[in-house]
Amino acid sequence: MILTEQKSVIAGPSNGTGEGVAHSKRWYVALVRMHHEKKVSERLSKMGIENFLPIQQEIHQWSDRRKIVESVLLPMMVFVHADAKERKEVLSFSTVSRYMVMRGENRPAVIPDDQMARFRFMLDYSEEAVCMNSSPLARGEKVRVIKGPLTGLVGELVTVGGKSKIAVRLNMLGCACVDMPVGYVEPCLLYTSPSPRDRG
Repeated sequence: MILTEQKSVIAGPSNGTGEGVAHSKRWYVALVRMHHEKKVSERLSKMGIENFLPIQQEIHQWSDRRKIVESVLLPMMVFVHADAKERKEVLSFSTVSRYMVMRGENRPAVIPDDQMARFRFMLDYSEEAVCMNSSPLARGEKVRVIKGPLTGLVGELVTVGGKSKIAVRLNMLGCACVDMPVGYVEPCLLYTSPSPRDRG
């Protein structure tokens, strides 16, 4: 079971990369001090700056008891949806060191809106634990989920550790993966942005 503070099926336009969209806000990755992710996220929300902190529940089992704890999927990172002015305000936090940058460049890396939409949809609705795979992963077959809670999600069918998984790529960060039976997906001929089923 995955927990996020609010449901967020759509995180941007239905197509495109996040570049050249009508609004000036884009998704960036703010690098924060260890164990300060939740505090930074809460402070940003109070300031009215949209942000996303990927959190999921984990069950810790002991011989005599079990405890459900919340874990941050990407330690020391908070996704920020900001314009140029808000982007500077975020850097005023003593707990934020900088933004993730593209290799060989000094400007902050942009996470395309369609990647964020798929990633947030996966976290909001997956009943299985989502894991991040930062090592290079060969591109898999482009598929759409047709069964289960992730119906409508578009991603890549990959094999990790002998298990079939659906993967969503995130610029600079690798892939978010979740277990997915092969029978739950169908080939996706046109690899467009996600059209998660309407849950309204």
